[in-house]
Parts: sequence; C-alpha cells; structure tokens
Amino acid sequence: MLANTFSLTKAISFVGCLTQSIFYFLLGSTEFFILAVMSFDRYVAICNPLRYTIIMNKQTCLLLLLGSYVGAFFSMLGPSVLTAPLIFCGPNKIHHFFCDRAPVLKLACADISLAELADFIASAVLLLGSLLLTGVSYTYIVITILKIPSVQGRQKAFSTCVSHIMVVTLYYGSSIFLYVRPKKSNAMDINKFATVLNTIITPMLNPFIYSLRNEKVKESLKNTLSKYIGLLTSSKTQK
Repeated sequence: MLANTFSLTKAISFVGCLTQSIFYFLLGSTEFFILAVMSFDRYVAICNPLRYTIIMNKQTCLLLLLGSYVGAFFSMLGPSVLTAPLIFCGPNKIHHFFCDRAPVLKLACADISLAELADFIASAVLLLGSLLLTGVSYTYIVITILKIPSVQGRQKAFSTCVSHIMVVTLYYGSSIFLYVRPKKSNAMDINKFATVLNTIITPMLNPFIYSLRNEKVKESLKNTLSKYIGLLTSSKTQK
C-alpha cells in the first residue's frame, strides 16, 4: 500500500489488489478480536485479581491469540472467495487509495449482490459480535469498580481501562460506519476520510494512548508542556 501510494504510476495487478485486500481485512479483523480479548483481560484483572495469573496463563494467552487469527481468517474468507472469481472489464480505476472491497466490487461487470451481502454479514458479525463481547466485559468491570469503597481505588481501577476504551471507540466507530452497511458504494469521499482515520490516524495514536498509562511518560509530558508554556509566557513578557 505504501509503495503504491508513493509510486508515480499508481498501478496494481488484480492479483496484487486481491492480496492487498485479503491481508488488510485479515489483519484488521484480527485487531478486533484482540481488542475483545484485551477487554476480557481487563475483566479478569479487575473482577478476579487473585486468580488472574491462573486464568491468564501462557497457554490461555496463546490460545486466545491463535483464536483471534483463526476467527479473522474465517470472517474474511467468504467475501474474498466471492470476490475472486468476478469479471472486471473496466473501467480499471479504483476510486480509493487502496484496494478496499467496496470500490473494487464497483468495477465488476457481473452481479455483485451476493458478494455485497456476504461482505455486510461478515462485517456485522465480526464488528458487532466482538463489540458485544467487549461491552459485556466492561459491564461487569463497571459493576465491580462501583463496589470498591474508596475513591482512589475506583480511580486506579478505571485508569487501567481508559486507554483501551479510547482505542475501542476510535476503531469501532470508524469501522462500523465503513462496513456495517448493506450498500457501501455511496459517499466514497466520506468513506475515504473514515478509512484514513481507521488505517492511519488510529494506529499512529495507539502508542501515545497506551503509553499514557506509564507514570514516567505522564511526568515527561507534563514537564515538556510546562517548559513550552514557560517559553511562550516569557516571550510574551519580553514583547
């Protein structure tokens, strides 16, 4: 995707386009399963802290990771199988910056209703299903946090979930808007903006969001902001 973005020709073969689409949806789908697994991890850590090391042992973590990849593979298998045999007779210009499924299907000369339906069902089951699992985990987490007697204890427990909630909100918000719709060919410009948010901005923000849990990172950020504010204040005073 990056090579084609910076290339002058902006050309890609059908096999390359299909491969790009398969890896995009495979890795993207895996991300949603992993987000659901992370919510379960938070649930165990907060609701069953004494049993955390027993439940979330190495074998369980490996099985959850493997299950995420297997689930992602099967979720994108049906739409990919239905897209591959379609006939594309032109125009051959994709109205997007990568081989997303909706703009590719728009170029097909055959009936794409079945492929669109399979894409919609797979996206709805993946996104809404994993979001439901995440919501159930956080429901139990909130109930447990509210039972903690001290305010400091509630704040500490909730702070462990803030970064994950922010990432879940960004990923699911843009992805549900993009893919949980029966017809995705309309409003392509809006779709491209949402795709940029989903594929570039959110992954770029992930390291910053997760690192905010680290006290040293917070302290370093506060010191940098205070120095910057001090420089601005001193420059205004001199003027």
